[in-house]
Amino acid sequence: MKKTTVDEVLQQGIYGPLETKPDERRKFLGTIRERIIIALSKGQVAEAAPYPQVEQAMKEYPQARLFLNGNMGYEEFSKYVKLATKNKMEHTIVTNKEHDTEIGLVLAMEHAIDKEEIYITKKVVVPEEAEKSKGFFAKLFKR
Repeated sequence: MKKTTVDEVLQQGIYGPLETKPDERRKFLGTIRERIIIALSKGQVAEAAPYPQVEQAMKEYPQARLFLNGNMGYEEFSKYVKLATKNKMEHTIVTNKEHDTEIGLVLAMEHAIDKEEIYITKKVVVPEEAEKSKGFFAKLFKR
């Protein structure tokens, strides 16, 4: 076991405990890449309807935690707060005044899961949602 020097103790007293992968933590709202299940950009979070993949992942990983970018407006991410509440999942709003990341939402575990693909590139339309979103002409000209 490594002994802590007086200088290290003083540095931690002044600046707080040493942090692993600080750049990664700033980017991913306080967590690290290897723990992430899903990540959405700020633009994706701001869209009117929530991504169904996020709720699906909440159901698959009930012990996960939701991190939301506090530099965004509450109205932009409130739908995800409601999803977290509905699924009895803890959530944290992370505001970092020194660093603004393009990441708007992260669903992550307490431990590493090393999921290969964490970014959602497109919304998956749930069958009942598809019926609701059919346009006027599609309903008018049913086959």
